[in-house]
Amino acid sequence: MIITNFKTYLSATAENAIKLAKIHQQVSEDLGADIRIAVQAVDLFRVTEAVNIPVFAQHIDPIGFGSHTGFILPEAVKSIGAEGTILNHSEHRLDRETLQRAIERCKEVGLTTVVCAETPEEGASFLEFDPDYIAVEPPELIGGEISVSTAKPEIIENAAKLIGSEKLLVGAGVKNGKDVRIAIKLGARGVLLASGITKAKDPKAALMDLASGLV
Repeated sequence: MIITNFKTYLSATAENAIKLAKIHQQVSEDLGADIRIAVQAVDLFRVTEAVNIPVFAQHIDPIGFGSHTGFILPEAVKSIGAEGTILNHSEHRLDRETLQRAIERCKEVGLTTVVCAETPEEGASFLEFDPDYIAVEPPELIGGEISVSTAKPEIIENAAKLIGSEKLLVGAGVKNGKDVRIAIKLGARGVLLASGITKAKDPKAALMDLASGLV
């Protein structure tokens, strides 16, 4: 599995988000690969309307219908066709109580959860909340040129032991098919990435290379 986080890059916002999403769908179809995307809240509707691959929110809030100006309602995310959400990304950390309530709300409405953790140990501590996936991303490697697969493969091995391969995603600096193959060989189910695609000169070529590590 590959999940590309579009973040708020210009190359992955508004009309550019649709173009990039369609590239992901094409590569997914061409290779038969499990490829998913996470887009900004303001782009969720237009992107889910444009493609037939799983689209995730980058965040939801543990709220229900009511007076919650500026928050992201899980029911609204679900109703427009999104299939899941990222939670606790290093750029949007949550305290444990909020994270637990957010996961519970996602279960209530049927959203898949990808919970980010900075270390295998932190990721393992989230198992009690029963998220669908736990993405371990060493913060010092996020957005860098050296992948977790190359720089700290022991993190993946340890995470697989503590979390289990079925739930484990890894990320930080993942740039090519080799990085993906190493991650899967060491026990991950897939990868969570961003800049390797969103900043690529040729996003399709970069994604084809990355996805080759899955097949």
